[in-house]
Amino acid sequence: MQNVAPDPVARDINRLAPWFHNLHLPSGHETAPDHPLGDFPRVKWWELASSLPDDLSGWRALDVGCNAGFYSFALARRGADVLAIDSDEHYLRQARWATERFELADRVRFERLQVYELARRNERFDLVLFLGVLYHLRHPLLALDLLAEKVDRLLVLQTLTMPGEDELRPPADLPFDSREQLLDPRWPKMAFLEHRFADDPTNWWAPSHACVEAMLRSSGLEIVERPGYQLWVCRPHGLPSSVRGELDAASGRGD
Repeated sequence: MQNVAPDPVARDINRLAPWFHNLHLPSGHETAPDHPLGDFPRVKWWELASSLPDDLSGWRALDVGCNAGFYSFALARRGADVLAIDSDEHYLRQARWATERFELADRVRFERLQVYELARRNERFDLVLFLGVLYHLRHPLLALDLLAEKVDRLLVLQTLTMPGEDELRPPADLPFDSREQLLDPRWPKMAFLEHRFADDPTNWWAPSHACVEAMLRSSGLEIVERPGYQLWVCRPHGLPSSVRGELDAASGRGD
């Protein structure tokens, strides 16, 4: 009986499991071919890809919540220098391993970092990807403000939302005795998920479509395109001066 040579790539994929990103490796292997969301996140990248420059040479990019690095690698292939951060060492092990398979170690740097820790770093970025993270954070607006402060050209947001896309633009000043308007289902609002959602204890929020867009505006971000479902491409116009003091205090920079 002929011995079958072990497949070292398949062995490593199994050793590093479970995977959330289905990476298509140069060897022909896939890391999560049976993903419940299909060929994820490639299907999401197809929605976004045409909204970003084909040539990102000279761009510094930040991938927040990078997971196994799919988006980081996609940006690096277009020429960007990428800082990819995640708080989960399991995913970072996958990403660092995959970096060697793709031979992109000179383009992508992975760090274990919370998004809030960026407040004390002086780095700036031409492009920020903030995909699938907002609703996992206890302090989502703080994170959005910090990223809006760090980005120079484009910020891309993807987040879980409530069903529906009905929208209401709130008035510039809502009178105290008109609070019943807050009950309008179109009013920007965010549901708090005290317990598990989709069997995940890190899902904290489900903002409405209107709430996402209101949060982006309040952080000084102009929505320039919606290339896909629950996906926004934004251009920064500067964090409003009225929130800077609170941001400094909340992020520990006020001392």
